[in-house]
Amino acid sequence: MVTGVVFDIKKFAIHDGPGIRTTVFFKGCPLACRWCHNPEGLSIAEQHIHRKERCIGCGDCVQLCPHNAIEISNNGFRWDDKSCVRCKTCVQTCPAEAHEFIGHTVTIDEVVEEIKKDIIFYDESRGGVTFSGGEPLMQAQFLLGLLKACGRLDIHRTVDTTGYADAELLLAVAGQTELFLYDVKHMDPEKHRRYTGVSNKKILNNLKLLTQHGAKVDIRIPIIPGVNVDDENIHETGAFLSSLPGIRNVSLLPFHPEAGHKYSRLGVHCFSSNIRVPTRHEVDDIAKRLRRFGLQLKIGG
Repeated sequence: MVTGVVFDIKKFAIHDGPGIRTTVFFKGCPLACRWCHNPEGLSIAEQHIHRKERCIGCGDCVQLCPHNAIEISNNGFRWDDKSCVRCKTCVQTCPAEAHEFIGHTVTIDEVVEEIKKDIIFYDESRGGVTFSGGEPLMQAQFLLGLLKACGRLDIHRTVDTTGYADAELLLAVAGQTELFLYDVKHMDPEKHRRYTGVSNKKILNNLKLLTQHGAKVDIRIPIIPGVNVDDENIHETGAFLSSLPGIRNVSLLPFHPEAGHKYSRLGVHCFSSNIRVPTRHEVDDIAKRLRRFGLQLKIGG
């Protein structure tokens, strides 16, 4: 039985493709973008979250943890990932619900049953299901199984992807997908590697491949001051996208800092703390420059 790891199933999503949608968030991503707004999707492993604002310091989790993975002292809360076996005793015993584990293993049938509950909303709004992450292409068989199952139910299917995968897999997914939401983060391969951890060569080549095979692709560009908003990168981005067959719809996604609390709860460093929010004028100017290439621009998801 094929299973996968997800960290959320969001109902009534309106920014992840056309109409009202159910968005399934896969865990695991090959990129590590410094501005990532879903850090809980980076690792495929189940992760512990401690909500400090809820903790009442009762110490029940410390006393009842069978593997001594939790400690509360004058220095604050400490959780030992190596000692923890994910028994979830802390979650079950905490009176303040300060403990949570992100990510759970599910079957294709279990996810499809959740999706089916919203079919009436898809029919009324011309919506459907979106597979996002993380990076759904990292769990290839699970993704393909879900796409095929939704296809049999005549549900519109969207895949939100970084495009960082083998070309053969991407084409196989394209055969089971009505729409791709495809990220283009930077045109310079070395800067792309610096800010995301990987080169953009495979990503851009795969985007070319998809468009050459007639796949419907909408582009998403994160607007990150100090990273990809310079004139040269914007010009190269516009020139590249306008050279591809069928690419017209582009969404600009201005950076926002709201994900900072997620990093704190996960106990990982937040690289985006030094990134500022772009001004409306900056975003409008980028949109104006990209429209000169014949692209249809939208600001936001």
